[in-house]
Amino acid sequence: MRSMTENTSPPPPDDAADSAIPFARLTPERMLDAVDSVLASSGVRTDGRMLPLNSYENRVYQIGVEDGPPVVVKFYRPERWSDAAILEEHAFVAELAEREIPVVAAQSINGQTLHTAEGFRFSIFERRGGRAPDLDRRDTLEWLGRFIGRIHAIGQTRDYVARPTLNLQTFGYEPRDFLLSQRFVPDDVRPAWEAVAQLALEGVEQAFERAGAIRAIRMHGDCHPSNVLWTDAGPHFVDFDDSRMGPAIQDLWLLLPGGRAEASRALTDLLAGYEDFCDFEPRELHLVEALRTLRLIHYSAWLARRWDDPAFPVAFPWFNTQRYWEDRILELREQVGAMQEGPLWPV
Repeated sequence: MRSMTENTSPPPPDDAADSAIPFARLTPERMLDAVDSVLASSGVRTDGRMLPLNSYENRVYQIGVEDGPPVVVKFYRPERWSDAAILEEHAFVAELAEREIPVVAAQSINGQTLHTAEGFRFSIFERRGGRAPDLDRRDTLEWLGRFIGRIHAIGQTRDYVARPTLNLQTFGYEPRDFLLSQRFVPDDVRPAWEAVAQLALEGVEQAFERAGAIRAIRMHGDCHPSNVLWTDAGPHFVDFDDSRMGPAIQDLWLLLPGGRAEASRALTDLLAGYEDFCDFEPRELHLVEALRTLRLIHYSAWLARRWDDPAFPVAFPWFNTQRYWEDRILELREQVGAMQEGPLWPV
């Protein structure tokens, strides 16, 4: 698989104003023309129907085609990933699909999974529907665990080269420093947030020390329930856009309920399926609350980095309000306590 262009990023927009609004030039006409330019080789054309799907990082649409089922097209956010990083993810998901693991891989058209048009990079996927998994069912959790175990068994066979690693620096200190340096935290709550963020990151560091040396593997990276679609045939996993190197437990804890007792029971069922296909290192259980803490800090920084995108103030009007940061202070204080309770164990 290779890109249609040798450049590692798309050409700049037409003017400086557009550069602050990544998708300003991505009009419906341009999207349809881009998809038609790829599908034309197989004699397929779009029919003008477009349905936006729930995605903020990229722009994702279900697009109708003549005499056939619709396709899903993802237009990648400019400058987020290099071509090499996108193609690494495509290759990993394709490898999973070849092993009959239920994932939705980018379609290879004319030998390519990554395409360019009008300065935008995009990929085309089969449309796959489904519903949210019922995580209250033990058999559902065990089923999910088996497939995540199979994903990780493949993921640990080689490393990503162009994609980053989830660790204390990339998901903790760097986003914390960004929020402070760009002055997103209001002055009157900044000292309190900065102090509790430091305590939280120290707690994360201690949790990683307790866990010891943990192997980082290729993983889904964002395996929350909305990225698992369920049908009568079982689950399939979508949206590997955040796939990166990291500890295996990252793909498991996101499926756990909030209460500690309920989470322990759910973890038992997930691991019962997981260990049918992949060994699990129990020391990683020290990282569950640590990874939750990193995700909270990283999420605030993600919103801040995207605040110039007009879609974000509309979708997240509560961000960067006084109340928002007060809630984050309380949230991080709770996480400091949670990390001191000791690791979550299966029952």
